[in-house]
Amino acid sequence: MIKVAVFGAGGRMGATVCQAVQDAPDLELVAAVDPLHAGIDLSQLGIAGSRLSISKSCDAILDAGTDAVVDFTVTAAAHENLKWCAANGVHAVVGTTGFSDSELARYAEMFEASDANAVIAPNFTIGAVLMMRFAELAAPYFDTAEIIELHHDKKADAPSGTAMMTARRIAAASKDWAPEPTEKVVADGARGGSVDGIPVHSVRMRGMFAHQEVLLGVAGQTLTIRHDSFERSAYMPGVLLALRQVGKRPGLTVGLDALLDL
Repeated sequence: MIKVAVFGAGGRMGATVCQAVQDAPDLELVAAVDPLHAGIDLSQLGIAGSRLSISKSCDAILDAGTDAVVDFTVTAAAHENLKWCAANGVHAVVGTTGFSDSELARYAEMFEASDANAVIAPNFTIGAVLMMRFAELAAPYFDTAEIIELHHDKKADAPSGTAMMTARRIAAASKDWAPEPTEKVVADGARGGSVDGIPVHSVRMRGMFAHQEVLLGVAGQTLTIRHDSFERSAYMPGVLLALRQVGKRPGLTVGLDALLDL
């Protein structure tokens, strides 16, 4: 039985993780931490079967003998939580986005020197991971590529971490891209942002959840690879997979690909 704690347990994603862990037969939810919701019983958040209340500090994680912690908070909090996990020998599964390459390199060093391991993924939806892999495989056979990512209007960053990673992987898969054809931009930003030379367009709209299209084109044909998530439960199979694997993956693992043998 893997003992699991959740950072940000009072948030919508944190509460969803708590319920998924609670329902998994091989996992045990032993602690929930969220300074903004300290003292609230998880049952008040609709998490059935739990007698836990949300704690203010990380002491509850150590007191419960936790094996692994899940973090779906915000970037600033996730930095502190990762440092705490490495220092205290608790495995970390992190879905918070916004880490730079240099920050990931620093955490790789930190967990190499720790008794704990970490899995950091910009997207825990298995379908999204497959979408990125399919796009990477297809890229060398096309001359042009663009990404459109669509999210709810509460998402603070643009482009999304998934779009950034997709663009970088497409760009790395092929160096033979057609030149930008636009000669005159009538409205600033009409061609989106550029990530390693791949145009990325971000939509923030009420009614959306998390969606992404990769558009690939060559003379006479196009290929569209699209993934849609409609609710937070879409992330849970990937989170549970990471919790079951993190103890076997020394140091830092970035992305779910390695866990899916892709």
